[in-house]
Amino acid sequence: MKRGLRMICFDKLWRTMEQKGVSTYVLREKCGIDSKTIRRLRTNENMETKTLNKICVALDCSLDEIAEYVKEDGDTLQN
Repeated sequence: MKRGLRMICFDKLWRTMEQKGVSTYVLREKCGIDSKTIRRLRTNENMETKTLNKICVALDCSLDEIAEYVKEDGDTLQN
C-alpha cells in the first residue's frame, strides 16, 4: 500500500483574512500569537487546536474557512 503525502494547508486562512480586512498584526493581537506562529501557518507546519480555535474566534469563522486537508498531486492511496 502506498500512502500519498497529506497535510493540513492554511491557504484559506490568508483568503479569509483578506476578505475580512484583517492583517497579520491584527490577528496576532486578537489571538495573542507571535510572529513564529504566523510563520508556521504560512509554511503549513503543525498547529495546536487551541491556536486554530483562537483564530476562528478572532475571525468569526469556522475551521473550514481557514484550513483544509489536502493530498499532493500524483500521490495515491492503494490497497
